[in-house]
Amino acid sequence: QSGPREDEESQRQVERGSPGRSPGGLVASPAMRMDDLYFLQLLAGEEVAQAHPVAGQMRNFMYLLGDPASREAVVVDPAWDVGGLLDRAAADGYRVKGALVTHYHPDHVGGDLFGLEVDGLAELLEREPVPIWVHREEAEGLKRVTGVSDSDLRRVDSGDTLGLGDLEVRFRHTPGHTPGSQCFLIGNRLVAGDTLFVQGCGRVDLPGGDPEAMYETLTGRLAKLPADTVLYPGHDYGPRRTSTIGDELRENYYMRVRSLDDWRRLMGM
Repeated sequence: QSGPREDEESQRQVERGSPGRSPGGLVASPAMRMDDLYFLQLLAGEEVAQAHPVAGQMRNFMYLLGDPASREAVVVDPAWDVGGLLDRAAADGYRVKGALVTHYHPDHVGGDLFGLEVDGLAELLEREPVPIWVHREEAEGLKRVTGVSDSDLRRVDSGDTLGLGDLEVRFRHTPGHTPGSQCFLIGNRLVAGDTLFVQGCGRVDLPGGDPEAMYETLTGRLAKLPADTVLYPGHDYGPRRTSTIGDELRENYYMRVRSLDDWRRLMGM
């Protein structure tokens, strides 16, 4: 697996208790816990929502990001098992103070997924009435899918930042999968939602998808990030759970398309 090596001592602190388990019987996940950042990547069907009959098929990643000094955290794309996410944060000594949304699809934020009701933002607000940060072009879709209200939302634009204790989360608009898809930069870590996967990218044939916008996002925005930027995708669809922008530029066909004309041919346009 590419990316920075986990701090072993910090990992042991995250996984307090018996090997492979955390307090309360939660399955421990691959985590990066450093002095300046609490960061968990949690896979639906394995580390949370283990008993859900569909979560394991969808392979969604959710994330907990926190400031060790203030013990405040945010959850990225809370879905499938909101209680499990909050319990994991609490077991590690963190209070979830907000939610960050990459895009409005139900497998990331909850709602009706082809007739299946998925836990998400509505359940989060029932337990913790926290603000939800969403790109302004995604806000109406998010309200429609989840039932959240205007007062729950904090609309952001590309380049805006969110302070979390001593940490800074930078919002980056990355349209293509949906009009208001966004990624989050925390230091050299990119939480990418369904924009960029390990050796893949998000679909552009769903409502709101835009193939040309995706091409510009991949080749004109994300490809320009430093090569050592660590990719944390929205789904476990690749050969490993994380990558780097440098590795993706070498290995991800979708980031190597040389021209818009070639991209149109690839997309069947």
